[in-house]
Amino acid sequence: MANRTFSRSRLLLVALLSLVIIVSMSISAVAQGNVIRYASYNSDEGPKEIDEAVVARWNEMHPDMPVEHNVTDHEAFKQAIRTYLVADPAPDVLTWFAGNRMAFFVDRGLAADLTELYEREGWNDVYAPGFIALASVGEGKYFVPTSYYWWAMYFRKSVLESAGVTPPETWDDLLAACDTLNEAGIVPITIGTRAPWTAAAWFDFLNMRINGPEFHINLMLLKESYTDERVVAVFDHWRQLYEHNCFLPDSAAYEWQDALDFMNRGEAAMYLMGGFITDSVPDDIESDYDFVRFPIINPDMPVGIDAPTDGYFMAANAPNPEGAFDFLAYLGSKEEQQRGADELGRLPTRTDVDVSNFTEAQQKGIALVQGADYVAQFYDRDTTPEMAEAGLNAMAEFISDPMNADVNALLEQLEADRVRIAEEQAKE
Repeated sequence: MANRTFSRSRLLLVALLSLVIIVSMSISAVAQGNVIRYASYNSDEGPKEIDEAVVARWNEMHPDMPVEHNVTDHEAFKQAIRTYLVADPAPDVLTWFAGNRMAFFVDRGLAADLTELYEREGWNDVYAPGFIALASVGEGKYFVPTSYYWWAMYFRKSVLESAGVTPPETWDDLLAACDTLNEAGIVPITIGTRAPWTAAAWFDFLNMRINGPEFHINLMLLKESYTDERVVAVFDHWRQLYEHNCFLPDSAAYEWQDALDFMNRGEAAMYLMGGFITDSVPDDIESDYDFVRFPIINPDMPVGIDAPTDGYFMAANAPNPEGAFDFLAYLGSKEEQQRGADELGRLPTRTDVDVSNFTEAQQKGIALVQGADYVAQFYDRDTTPEMAEAGLNAMAEFISDPMNADVNALLEQLEADRVRIAEEQAKE
């Protein structure tokens, strides 16, 4: 009898334990369903700390919907992301780059449409138009841009003034400035092309100013031909700059920082470069640096600008789409962008962030980007890596001997590369 009582007690205990386990598993499953999986490439010490602080703030405010933060080495992330997006479960939210790298995943159905999120959060009214365009593919929006820096035509105020030159606003202004500066014994535009990516900025801006941002981006997306007469016109204009001796001679001998030394010494007047240029300018002459947007060539074309931009997107098969929407809303919120501006000096993509504490240069850069009709990234971000390599090599060959380079042959080779790469992509 005692054994039967023990057996019954044991069976009852097992049943109760099983019930507890089942209930616990159910609770765990529910809780797991509320978890937001966030995959980040912010592996460097500073960005990682910032990322962790953002997640910590979210988790403190939303203990019922916590973010699970997974960080991968920045370079390794670029390769691993394709695996992440087809995994089960996939991450809900991921860090990434704007431009072709984002469109690549959109075209393959791996990124979720965030149009509803933009409407819900009112972002169409508070994000600068250029960033709205940057987030869009077709009729949908797929990206939340949160940080960027601008490219512009930098100049030494004292050097231009000494030659009686004003910052160029049009193509004719630029050519005339080159002529006047040459007469004064000053290098009009410095450039270092030992690494040819600096030359790509000239291609980007010339193409956008002559043919418009839409054609430029379609060319980057391999939808337009490199032998199109509009691309030929880009190199024709580029050659005009060499005809007017605008550039520092033998530019391939210099890295971009080496070329900046000519400007720091007052031997060169201008430089087409990103906003990071001032990090390499001595403090005692930084106030002598200023910038203007790249000169207008065709006034009938929308104004495009290079402003490399990073941000976030949501996986198409995100296991927690509602949580992902809410976390993305937080990442793109005025609150977070304001904190980034105040504490980190990050340039906001929203127009409603208070930037009164920013330097005059920062505020001018923001206005430059927000006043653009389209924000492009940069040649090697807007097109595929293989096409970017081919394009940069062609540009390097052109600028090595611009007056004698066979532009038609260069463009025919680029077109052959474009067709091949496009066909390979179509098979993926």
